[in-house]
Amino acid sequence: MQIKEFLNLDKIEFYGNENYEISGISYDSRSVAEGFAFFALSGHFTDGKKFINQAIEKGAKLIISDAKQDISVSQIVVKDVFAFMSIFSAKFYRHPDKELAIIAVTGTNGKTSVAYITESILSAAGKNRAVIGTINYRYGGKVITANNTTPQSADLYKMMREMADSGIEYLIMEVSSHALSLGRVAGIEFDIAVFTNLTQDHLDFHKDIERYFEAKSILFKDLGKFNDKKNQKRAVINTDDKFGKKLLEINKNIEITTYGIDDKTASFRAENINIGKSGSSFDLLFGQDRKKINIEHIGLHNVYNVLACIAICFYCSIPMETIIESLKNAKAAPGRLERVDTKGLGFEVVVDYAHTDDALKNVLSALKIVKHNRILTVFGCGGDRDRTKRPLMGKTAAQMSDFTFVTSDNPRTEDANLIILDIEFGIKKAGLNNYKIIADRETAIKEAVMSADKDDIILIAGKGHENYQILGTQKFHFDDREIAEKYIALKEKEKENKKSYGQKEFKF
Repeated sequence: MQIKEFLNLDKIEFYGNENYEISGISYDSRSVAEGFAFFALSGHFTDGKKFINQAIEKGAKLIISDAKQDISVSQIVVKDVFAFMSIFSAKFYRHPDKELAIIAVTGTNGKTSVAYITESILSAAGKNRAVIGTINYRYGGKVITANNTTPQSADLYKMMREMADSGIEYLIMEVSSHALSLGRVAGIEFDIAVFTNLTQDHLDFHKDIERYFEAKSILFKDLGKFNDKKNQKRAVINTDDKFGKKLLEINKNIEITTYGIDDKTASFRAENINIGKSGSSFDLLFGQDRKKINIEHIGLHNVYNVLACIAICFYCSIPMETIIESLKNAKAAPGRLERVDTKGLGFEVVVDYAHTDDALKNVLSALKIVKHNRILTVFGCGGDRDRTKRPLMGKTAAQMSDFTFVTSDNPRTEDANLIILDIEFGIKKAGLNNYKIIADRETAIKEAVMSADKDDIILIAGKGHENYQILGTQKFHFDDREIAEKYIALKEKEKENKKSYGQKEFKF
């Protein structure tokens, strides 16, 4: 496409030759090739304008930034470079969102589980589907590591074009508040928008809970704004959540479906809930119907997640019988209440991504239902992120666990010991002392495993599926599951050695 085809997309200033042919899009100067348009995005640590000359040297013919540059190639100056990249990418990739049925899932907790379970149901129904989310982006046999829950718009539209060209019917997309605030999904024609819940998180970015909610609400305000598909747009909202109730008034031009447990008027509701050690069951009420639902997931939060998935798939015209049957075998997302093999040593180790106060509460509530001796929790909080949730998480962990190992998570550019002090403040304020500080995460996991007795449950929280730790600005390989397995093997070896020498084993 020639540059001139993009000049009417937004209020812009243009300088240069409008007849150049654009061969590709990039916001990373290292990936620029001949004929590319380069978007100079302002990042957290640097400004893309610093790399304009490098992009030109590699062949960029169009530079898009928020200020006029002294350069030899064509340029567009626009106020919001992020949002403009989205509508530019949409046109360049020929609006692939118009060829897909797109399900957008937003909320503080539950996005990934809802995406995984919905994918499982659509798969059982024989539908070609794709997922873009926190763990990875997967479609057409490809699995791409996720750098962001919702990728930058240039990457997003490129993937959607590949999906549409390969026959994908449904795209399930986790949509973060950052993506909504920064315009990464601006202009995408979503078909179903799902709200799971909203609790404290990301206040380092949004500043307060109300602005966090405003970011989430963009998805619902804009739903139906574009309707080239000429179909009915639908919101699926958890109305047991107070912010879910607020969303009901956001957009009068869409169909709204509600789900919940306490809200007796919800379109999809759960009653007679039974949560066991290896699964859960409940009665699903919708319309005049009542159906028995059996799932492999534990925890009340997963009942909510499944209700959302049922509503989504029902409005994707999947027969209810298929939905119910496929739920029996739908697996949890990696790093969500994921069990680690403890080699028959008599205790349990569970890894979970819980990194907010509410998520930690949900997971610990689920584990408390399981028969146990003690619950030992290992967790920390991420650096360069919302500080205000740290004491809340400390208080929750200490109150709901028998013992807590406070450790590091991804400290990033913060001092891990100072992050731990924020966590400890919440524990001390609650008047509790059932904790130990071990700043090194591997050492904390080791001590929890080596101190476990029969019927104990160890929860290692905060990182879940992640296989890295961020120290400073560098990523290092670190997987909670692998570390736990390492010390489970050591404990198993010590047990065998004690048997060989006739010593007493650790107490079961």
